[in-house]
Amino acid sequence: MTLLIIVLMAMITFLSRYLFLHPSLPLKLSPRVGHFLSFSAPAVLTAIWVPIIFIRDEQLALSVNNPYLIAGITSILCAYRFKSIYLTLGISCCMFMLIKFYF
Repeated sequence: MTLLIIVLMAMITFLSRYLFLHPSLPLKLSPRVGHFLSFSAPAVLTAIWVPIIFIRDEQLALSVNNPYLIAGITSILCAYRFKSIYLTLGISCCMFMLIKFYF
């Protein structure tokens, strides 16, 4: 049963992408729908990072001892200041490791 569900979900995922990517199919999105879909990636990423940074043991964790919060603030400041994804990633990871393993 599990294998059947996995195969069906893979087929649904493939077909939903194939309909929009195959050039000979006449399915075109309106500019309004395209604009609406441009918000989906930030929404999904926000849904991923907010619980990781702000939730500890099913409670809101806004203390200075939260390494995820400090590294998140550091990454925001680095991204704003340096505008380099690699530098931001490196500094944020180093800050996280320093806080997580040494404090």
